Amino acid sequence: MKQYLQSCKTQFWNDVFQVELDYVLRRLEGNRDVLSVGCGPAIIEAGLAEHGFKVTGLDISQEALDQAPDNVRTVRGSADMMSFADSGFDAVIYIASLQFIERYEEAIRQTARVLPTGGKVLIMLLNPQSDFFKKKAANPASYVRNIRHINIEKIEKAVAEYFTVKTEYFLGIEGTRIFQSEESSVASLYVINGACRARGGGKQG
Repeated sequence: MKQYLQSCKTQFWNDVFQVELDYVLRRLEGNRDVLSVGCGPAIIEAGLAEHGFKVTGLDISQEALDQAPDNVRTVRGSADMMSFADSGFDAVIYIASLQFIERYEEAIRQTARVLPTGGKVLIMLLNPQSDFFKKKAANPASYVRNIRHINIEKIEKAVAEYFTVKTEYFLGIEGTRIFQSEESSVASLYVINGACRARGGGKQG
C-alpha cells in the first residue's frame, strides 16, 4: 500500500486521476449519493466529494480505507456481499476495480440491488488489448498482475443482465503521455455506462 500511495503522488498518476475524475463527473451529472466499490484510498472519490457528491467507499482492505480522506464515508466489506439497503444509492462506480473481484457476477447483482430503477452504474475496466495493459502485465511488480478477469466481453454480458449499457474506449496512454483515444490498442480503459432496468435488478435470489 505504501508503494502504491507513493506512486499515486507522481505527476503522471495525478494527471491520470484528474482525467478520470473529469470523466466521472460528466457521467454522474444529476446524481448525488454515490457508492464506489473497491475504492482503495479513495483518491478520485475525494474529488467527487469536493464537487458536492455524497460518496461512500467500499473496500475489503482496511489498510487502504485508513488512507481515505475525511470527506468520503468508508465501509469495510466485500463487493459480493454488500450490507447496504435496497435502492440506497443514485449511482455505483467501479474505478478499475471490478476485474480484481473474484465473484464479480455477484458484485454486479448486488450493484443492481442497491440502485433504483434508472440508477446509474459506471464501470471502468482495464483494457487488456492496450499497450499500456500489456506493458504493466509484463512487469512482475505491477498491480495488474493481480487481475482476475480480463475477458471484458464476458463482464459486459454480465452487466447487461441487469442494466441497459453503452460502452466506449477511453484514456489513451503512451509512455507518460495522456490523450483522448477510442482506439482499442491505445485506450487504457474500456468503460461500461449503464442504467438499472428495474428495482433490484433482473435476477433476485
